[in-house]
Amino acid sequence: MQLLGGVLLHRRAIAEMQTGEGKTLTATLPLYLHSLSGQGAHLATANDYLALRDADWMRPVFEALGLSVGVVLAGQTSAERRSAYHCDVTYGTAREFGFDFLRDRLRAREAAEDQMLFAGSTPVGNVLPALSMVQRGLHFVLVDEADSLLIDEARIPLIISAAATTSPQAEAALLGWSRDEACQLIEGEHFSVEFEKRQVELTAAGREAVRSAAKPAELAAFGLPELYESVERGLRVERFFLRDRHYVVREGAIVIVDEFTGRPSEGRQWREGVHQAVQAKEGLSISSTTGAAAQITVQELFTHYGALAGMTGTAVTSASEFRSVYGLHVAQIPTHRPPQRVRLPDRVLPDAAAKWLAIVDEVRELQRQRRPVLVGTRSIDKSEELSRRLTEAGVAHRVLHARNLAAEAEIVAQAGREGRVTVATNMAGRGTDIELGPGVANLGGMHVVCSELHDAARIDRQLIGRSGRQGDPGSYRQFLSLDDEILTNGLGAERAARLHRTRAASGRPLDELTNWFYLAQRRVERRHRSDRQLLMHQAARRRLLHERMGQDPWLDAES
Repeated sequence: MQLLGGVLLHRRAIAEMQTGEGKTLTATLPLYLHSLSGQGAHLATANDYLALRDADWMRPVFEALGLSVGVVLAGQTSAERRSAYHCDVTYGTAREFGFDFLRDRLRAREAAEDQMLFAGSTPVGNVLPALSMVQRGLHFVLVDEADSLLIDEARIPLIISAAATTSPQAEAALLGWSRDEACQLIEGEHFSVEFEKRQVELTAAGREAVRSAAKPAELAAFGLPELYESVERGLRVERFFLRDRHYVVREGAIVIVDEFTGRPSEGRQWREGVHQAVQAKEGLSISSTTGAAAQITVQELFTHYGALAGMTGTAVTSASEFRSVYGLHVAQIPTHRPPQRVRLPDRVLPDAAAKWLAIVDEVRELQRQRRPVLVGTRSIDKSEELSRRLTEAGVAHRVLHARNLAAEAEIVAQAGREGRVTVATNMAGRGTDIELGPGVANLGGMHVVCSELHDAARIDRQLIGRSGRQGDPGSYRQFLSLDDEILTNGLGAERAARLHRTRAASGRPLDELTNWFYLAQRRVERRHRSDRQLLMHQAARRRLLHERMGQDPWLDAES
């Protein structure tokens, strides 16, 4: 199966391989073949931990074949990065590969400007040598967790910031005033909320309230449109950017939590003033709003490689997007042993409180049977809510989320042992198998509890795939409630509320409403795909405009 996967990857396809089938070793096959060109081969993975771990694991294989292995990590110097890129095989994250690509473009432009400046007195060859570049070209890249990086992350452009355009004092004053003003406004009277698009818009009464509100002298530099926009941004942050769900506060700074993997996204910032609005909401010092000196989308980065391939445990459901955007076909690799995973009937509960109670009861019963249990949640706050309820019920457990990643390896290593209960915020992109402990297979294997549908069905499949690995026995169950976020996100707040009222009036059994949840999920997936298509279209327009003007398509003309 690994040889079959290697052949497909070498032929530039997406190989869908289930958890535990050996993707890490499979990756060495196409990486070795493409490295023979002498131009280097890259493996892009989800985070620095996995890049370093996989490089260390596979280094003996490559060195036995006469190849050198490098790793690109956050915080490395230019010299360290250059050395890593000049190895035969280079491991790293899409983020680091993309930013190095942009920084090299900026260096190239600086070199060209210096050549123009000194052409009359200095030999061109002596000006800013090409050695300042860290990458040596983009020949081949193999993308691990391809659905996460090529699809989910495709909505997030990589941006190198330019200098701030307004004074920090004026910006801080605007954000503080907007936050206070937003707290005075009433939903429905002063502003409307569109849950599907996560947007907030001031009504005529809201704009009047903003105009008539007292303003500090520092706001004199801002016009009414900027004031309206800032207040709307403050309202949007209050409604849709939640602490311990979308971000955590660490050492006085906002750290974004990746909604698909549950991992902290160190160094990332929300754009268009949203990050600063969140800082104002939390009462933290305000960082300067910056422009873009250089930017590239993940789609653009990976299509810039001469050859592209990917592997993941969940790709078939996104096969049409892989084909239309990247020109990649998806192929499923059969498992080495027949799967024995059992799906138990979904359970639908009236509200979150009833759902948590049902989950605790199921976990407690399975723990009595000595079976290991993995409970997946969508956010940190929900993990902690479930943890509190399990503690009250006397259920010993461990929690894995963005606040305690240091213990991740230990928690995951023990999660498959007899009687263990693990609560995890997402499991996509973790890249770590949960192996069953001695005798656990005879008890029925690991049971996975899915506490809520995610915005993408692939993330649910990633979680489910943690049980029944390599032909082991296992089971899973999906829990749902009528106040789950997926209903509001997919159907809209009004329709979700109407569904609740209609069900209560008719007395219809809750379990008959399961299809509504999956319908809402499909709608959210379609909307996200439209967002990615729009981003790709905007990037193509920007690139075309820059090329017509004779400018680098990834650099801002004035930065």
